[in-house]
Amino acid sequence: MIIFMLLPLLGNVYVLWHVWRILPLPTWAKIVVVSVMLFAFLLLFVGFSRHIHLSMPLATVVYEIGTSSLFILLYLFMTFLLLDIGRILHLVPAHFLKNSWAGTLTVTIAMLVIFIYGNIHYHQKYRQPLTLTTQKTLSCPMKVVMLSDLHLGYHNRRGELAKWVNRINEEKADLILVAGDIIDKNIQPLEEQEMHQEFLRLNAPVVACLGNHEYYGGESNALLFYKKADITLLRDSMITVGDLCIIGRDDRTHPKRKTLSNLMNGVDRSKYLILLDHQPYHLEEAEQNGIDFQLSGHTHHGQVWPISWITDRIYECAFGEWQRGSTRYYVTSGMGLWGGKFRIGTRSEYVVAEITPDR
Repeated sequence: MIIFMLLPLLGNVYVLWHVWRILPLPTWAKIVVVSVMLFAFLLLFVGFSRHIHLSMPLATVVYEIGTSSLFILLYLFMTFLLLDIGRILHLVPAHFLKNSWAGTLTVTIAMLVIFIYGNIHYHQKYRQPLTLTTQKTLSCPMKVVMLSDLHLGYHNRRGELAKWVNRINEEKADLILVAGDIIDKNIQPLEEQEMHQEFLRLNAPVVACLGNHEYYGGESNALLFYKKADITLLRDSMITVGDLCIIGRDDRTHPKRKTLSNLMNGVDRSKYLILLDHQPYHLEEAEQNGIDFQLSGHTHHGQVWPISWITDRIYECAFGEWQRGSTRYYVTSGMGLWGGKFRIGTRSEYVVAEITPDR
C-alpha cells in the first residue's frame, strides 16, 4: 500500500519538474501552473478520505478532478520519459524540453487529443454477443445480459445509469446478471440521486454478487441499496431461474467466504450452472467443480493502456472469452469504470449471451 501511494508521488515530482523546465513563462506563472497541477493531484487523497464529508456537488468535482489527474499524470510521465530518452539518444534537441513554446504546445496538444479521445471512447458502450451451447436440457433458449463494474457514484451518476438501463431494456432479456462493483465506493451519491429507481425500470430480473468496492463503501449500505433496487444478491448462495442455476460467490475481500466446493453441495447439476465471481482468480476451481460458465469482472482490462499489459500478466484471463476443459468463462472489462472517465486501449462493454441447446 505504501508503494502504491509512493509511486504516484515520485511520478508527480518528475512530471512537475519537467513542466517547470519546459514552460516558457515567468517564474510567477510557472508557480501558478505547477501549484494548480499539484492541487489537482492532492484532491485524489481528499476524495479517498473517509473523514472528510462534502456536499454532493463539491464531492463530485473533487472526485472527477482528483482521479482524472492520476491518469493524466501517468501519460505525462510516459511522455516526458520518452522525450528524455530521445534527448539522450540525440533524437530530441535539448532546447525542446527547456523554456520551449514548441515543446509546451506539443505536449499540451498530445494530452488533449489522448484524453478527449479517451472520454469519447468511454461513452461508446460496446455490445459483446456471446453464444453458449449446452447438452443439458433447456426448455427454451435464454437471453442473458451480463454486466460488471458499474461503479455508480460521483462520476457515473443517475443520468448515465438511465442511458445504460434504456440500452439493456432494448435487449428484451430473460435475465440480467451483474458480477459485482455496482457501487463505486460511497453510497451517498446513490441515495441522494435515488438511483435504485433506475434499476426498478429494468424489464428483466437482476441477479448479482458483491465486488470489492461494495466492501469499501460499506457492506451494510450495499445490502440496503440492493433491496431497494429489487436486485437478488447472492452471497455464497444460489438461485434457480428456469433451467439455469446461478451461483454467486461473496467477494474474496471477505476472508470467510465459502469455498466453491462447499457451495456446490446440493446443487442440481442437471441445470446449466453459471458462476458469478467478481475477481477472476483461480479459474481452475470452476472447472474442477463442473461449472458450465463463469462471469467475472474487476480487472477493467487495466482501463487505460499500458495498465492493460499489467492486468494481462496478473490474471490467467484479464479480459474476454476463456475456456478450461468444458468450462467457459467471460471476464468483462466493465460497463463503467473507476475514476476518470477515460478508456484508452480498452473498452466499456456489456455482454449479451444466448444460451441454447447443443443439437
